[in-house]
Parts: sequence; C-alpha cells; structure tokens
Amino acid sequence: MAMESECECECFSMPIIGDPAPDFEAVTTQGPKKLSDFRGKWVVLFSHPADFTPVCTTEFMAFAKASEDFEVLNAQLMGLSIDSVSSHLAWIRNIKEKMGISVPFPVIADLDMNIAIKYGMIHPGQSNTATIRTVFYIDPEGILRAMIYYPMSNGRSVHEILRLLKALQVTDRHGVATPANWEPGSQVVVPPPKTQAEMERRAEEGYECKDWYLCFRDI
Repeated sequence: MAMESECECECFSMPIIGDPAPDFEAVTTQGPKKLSDFRGKWVVLFSHPADFTPVCTTEFMAFAKASEDFEVLNAQLMGLSIDSVSSHLAWIRNIKEKMGISVPFPVIADLDMNIAIKYGMIHPGQSNTATIRTVFYIDPEGILRAMIYYPMSNGRSVHEILRLLKALQVTDRHGVATPANWEPGSQVVVPPPKTQAEMERRAEEGYECKDWYLCFRDI
C-alpha cells in the first residue's frame, strides 16, 4: 500500500515554471537524444496518450504541417508517449502512407515512464499507463518557461502552441508582456511602474495608456 502511494506521489511530481527542465536521455525515432543536445534552441516537448489513436493522429499531422514554423522560431519539436520505438516507427509510416504527411521531428519511446514521471505527464485520474496531452516550453538556457495540459479527449491547437512560443520570445526580446489574445504584430503591454517616480513619468513616455498601470506600445 505504501509503495502504491509512493508511486502515485511520484507520478504527480512535476517541474515548475522557472526551474531548469529535467534533463533526460532517451531512445527516439531519430536515434538516442538528450535534452541537453538542444541547448541554444527552444524545445517544445509534447506528450500524447498512444500511437495509432485518432485524436493523436490528427495532432501529429498538425504538428508535422507546422514543423517549419517551429524551425523558423529556433524551436525543436519532440513528441513522447509510453510506446516502443517500433510502435512509433510503424505509426509514423502509417501517417505517411495513409495521410501523405511526413513526421520530421523525433518521437521519444518512454516505456519505463521515466520522462513521463519527471514531467508529471501521468495523471492517475485519467490513466496510470498513458500520458495526458502536455506541452512544455524549454528555453535555450534549459529553463522551463510554460506548460499546457489537455485531457486525453481533446486535441490541442497548434496555432495556440505557436502563438505562445512567439509571445515568450517577444517577452525576452523586448522586456514586455503580452495581453489577452495577443497575436504577432499587435500591441504589447508595458510592465507597470515599480515606484512613484516611475508612475509619474509614465504619462510622458509616449505609451498608449488607459491608466498609470495599463499601458500599451508597438514593437
């Protein structure tokens, strides 16, 4: 009973935004890979419940179609599920043969659930033997910057996953925040002033302000 409780706690452990992303070495459809191999690039690590399943197939097709968009943003896609490399390869071949779409990114085989547990991809309320739909954004320094979780029943929006990556890069590049529903080309949010002097100067800094704490600008 104690061992079962420990396993459940371990499955629920997960990294925290702002912490170094747990490193790993894994067997993939493109050979052995380490997370640290991609230092200097963004990594978008995403899990899916299982190969040869309908929703996951639509997601892989969508990620494959958008792979060049991720490459332009200096980002490496990596898929993962608790399936073997043989299963991954057969599924990728099936997607190519039946759907006419090539999957260009590596897919991790995590049969021992080592990576899935490190990243909190196993939620016992959904399944003890399959990963839910997670997305982890890891920056070029190896820091976890954002996480998205979806249930097994609902496919992800690749447009949103790309949008958030672009927003994170804009934040880093310009030292700004992005408002709700931000899209590339629209205004960004200027960080609020931290002192009374900064607050009083705000009106003279040329921003489009709704009030002292909410100002927008173009980039």
